[in-house]
Amino acid sequence: MDRVAPLPGLRRRLRLVTLLSALLALLGAYTVIGRAEPAEARAPIVRVAEFLADCQFSHRLPDDPIIYPGLPGASHMHSFFGATTTNAYTNLADLLNSDTTCNPRVDVSSYWVPTLYADNAPVEPAIVTFYYLGEGVRSDIVANTQPIPLGLRIVAGNARATAPDSTTISRWSCLHAGHVGASKDFVNCPSGTMLESYLDFPQCWNGRDLDSPDHKSHMAYPVNQACPPSHPVAVPKLRQVIRYPVSGNPARFRLASGAGFTMHGDFFNAWPEAEMLRRVRDCIRPVIKCGADGRPS
Repeated sequence: MDRVAPLPGLRRRLRLVTLLSALLALLGAYTVIGRAEPAEARAPIVRVAEFLADCQFSHRLPDDPIIYPGLPGASHMHSFFGATTTNAYTNLADLLNSDTTCNPRVDVSSYWVPTLYADNAPVEPAIVTFYYLGEGVRSDIVANTQPIPLGLRIVAGNARATAPDSTTISRWSCLHAGHVGASKDFVNCPSGTMLESYLDFPQCWNGRDLDSPDHKSHMAYPVNQACPPSHPVAVPKLRQVIRYPVSGNPARFRLASGAGFTMHGDFFNAWPEAEMLRRVRDCIRPVIKCGADGRPS
């Protein structure tokens, strides 16, 4: 004959089972919480020393506040990007109080190049990007790169060139048509592509002057991956990349300064000092690719 367990004993065992179940559930929850993964995985760091500014076309004027300050109309025609108020009279205070076409909006610097003409009609770029890079010098120099000083003026290229030669630093090519190759003068881009211009600015500063009488001698290019003793301070290398919505026969094209090999660029730095320093510290020195916001991209 089967026996039924006394009722009080059964109740005690049920309470024990309930308590153990609750304890196991609590331990399971703790384990899940402890192993929870971040809501968003961090994007991998790209090891390229870079930050940038995307700056659309602002305006066109026959002015140049570096080469011909205070002389409106003295220059060939220039296309301006960044600060929207730049003219022949522009100084640093004007830039610091200007609006800008750049992303990021904190970049109120002014950038300008000779206007491009196709069939004698002005053509403004579709895409303009200014890259700030830690390259062209040794890694230990990159790690000690200094911010571009506020108010520094830099000119790259030769507006008075009469022929392409070994000193021509500008390059022309075609967007999405690498088979065309790069040239010191205009190239024939296939239909559906864009004519593009690359220009690297000098990145070695003499550490003293924000400009010089010839507007060039206070800056220098590296030699054998190092800044020369006369220009010991390495700053980020500015590279302008400009893409024009034109293609086809290059005989149709000219710059306001002349042939394609006269391409040049002017830069008047008005980045807020803290923003420039942050980007150099967080992007250039540690060799991290950053976007327009100065954060890893």
